[in-house]
Amino acid sequence: MDSTPRVIFERQYRTAHSEGYHILAGEKRLGHIDLHFTQGSVYATLIVEVPMPEEQVLDLIERIDESLVLSAEIPREDLLVTVYQGKQTGFYSDDYLEERSERRASAEE
Repeated sequence: MDSTPRVIFERQYRTAHSEGYHILAGEKRLGHIDLHFTQGSVYATLIVEVPMPEEQVLDLIERIDESLVLSAEIPREDLLVTVYQGKQTGFYSDDYLEERSERRASAEE
């Protein structure tokens, strides 16, 4: 019996021409994928956050194509994927930056 957790895609956003997903295996985050749909191609940026040999990356890309790209039912000629190995170092929003500016202003008074 295989005890490897199943890979799932957790949607973070969707627009008219793009989608973004966290990639999870069980409770572990493997990475993130941004998909951008154009008139002939789908461009993808894949960020892999765990060590992963190229063969596994290629398997993951095939899974992304089958589960996310083809299911979008948008005709395409090519899937172009840029892969980065890295880790998330922060997540920032307007609220966070505004609070930071307010703290700095208060410290200067």
